[in-house]
Amino acid sequence: MKLGIAGAGMIVKEALGVLNDLDIDLKGICARKNSEEKLKKLSEKHNIANYYTDFDDMLRNNEIDTIYVAVPNILHYEFCKKALEAGKNVICEKPFTVSLNELEKLNDLAVKNNLILIEAITTLYLENFLEIERIVKNGEIGEVKLVCANFSQYSSRYDNFRKGIISPSFDPKFAGGSLMDLNIYNIHFICAIFGQAREVRYIPSIEKNIDVSGVLILTYPDKECVSIASKASNCTKNMQIQGSKATISMDVPTNGCESFSIYKKGEGEEEFNLNKYNHRMCREFIEIEKIIDNKDFNMAEKMMEKSLIVMSVVEKARKVL
Repeated sequence: MKLGIAGAGMIVKEALGVLNDLDIDLKGICARKNSEEKLKKLSEKHNIANYYTDFDDMLRNNEIDTIYVAVPNILHYEFCKKALEAGKNVICEKPFTVSLNELEKLNDLAVKNNLILIEAITTLYLENFLEIERIVKNGEIGEVKLVCANFSQYSSRYDNFRKGIISPSFDPKFAGGSLMDLNIYNIHFICAIFGQAREVRYIPSIEKNIDVSGVLILTYPDKECVSIASKASNCTKNMQIQGSKATISMDVPTNGCESFSIYKKGEGEEEFNLNKYNHRMCREFIEIEKIIDNKDFNMAEKMMEKSLIVMSVVEKARKVL
């Protein structure tokens, strides 16, 4: 995989350290003209071959076979579409797009052009998540009665937001908010295990026309799943899957799945950590690089099916915003 990166924000800075550790071939990075000095410093620090202030220029670099899209949410569709039309595979940061229709169009374009299109969602690649998924689907905790996932994290930008200094992550024009930023991990976690919900209801807490927090209820024929997120507060208990035989719990957010425990009545609680890497993004990029280098369209399609389900949930939830 020979990678070009679109964006130079916080998630890109975090990813670059991981990409360097994995020896992924970084051929280019692109951001706006006013970020040129930042791009120069990032290129020097992380051994990136080229930097660009025009996305089209980066797409013309024939050495690049894959674009990692990490721009504001509202721009995901435009950047992914351009990259696919230029013959590049695409890794897109969460949330994939703003609407289901946008993702369906991108998927059709990727299939037509025989390219890999995949969402960068850390949760689904982590060993702890995969073990939780296996345990639940094998019925080892019995019939699941209730699920509650809570990713609440006081944003470093929230105080400025309250003063009227609005960053894209708090701006409705950029499809910001807690649903798209944090709750998306919970939704992926729940839907990857249980599939499409029968009913979707979203109850947001609105400040300055954006959901700074919210409660999402996913109703299945035999269970209720509650998915909570907040950018204006914190929590300490992040996830429970309550079964008739046992309960799986996490005291960490679903984006990292750093450990989990299983409580069985009369047997006590046992803690597990199967993750092999210190950083949550390592396993994600390792697996995605394999998919792209091996042209594993079957796995890409499986991951796309999950993303389509999640985007259908998000679209229904956003109707109240």
